[in-house]
Amino acid sequence: MNSSFQPAWKNPKILFALSMVFLSGALAGAVVYRLASQPVSAKQVAASWKDSTKEQTLAQLKKELSLSPEQAGEIETVLDDFSMYYQMLSSQMDEVMTQSKQRIDSVLNEEQRKRFARIMAELKEKRR
Repeated sequence: MNSSFQPAWKNPKILFALSMVFLSGALAGAVVYRLASQPVSAKQVAASWKDSTKEQTLAQLKKELSLSPEQAGEIETVLDDFSMYYQMLSSQMDEVMTQSKQRIDSVLNEEQRKRFARIMAELKEKRR
């Protein structure tokens, strides 16, 4: 037997390669997490939907995916459902925001209401 046998986990080349794989994975995970955790506002979703209407989206999917007529029909239904669901959620969010602002206003005094209105206007401007 060779007395210079070294277990694989003690081999510097293997340790270096494993370290690089681990660090690469950690870095890639951090980048993906950072990108995925960026908030997407309803306005951004709505704007992208306006820029690319359902018909344009469906036409692009038909072309790029070579959809059969049956697939295109099912995907059109999904796009219709998405649009309807999004509109319902959007209106519900508007109602919740309005009610929340009214409830906050009811707690504040007149000076605080003015400052609160200014803060809300600044936040709204930042979201644009």
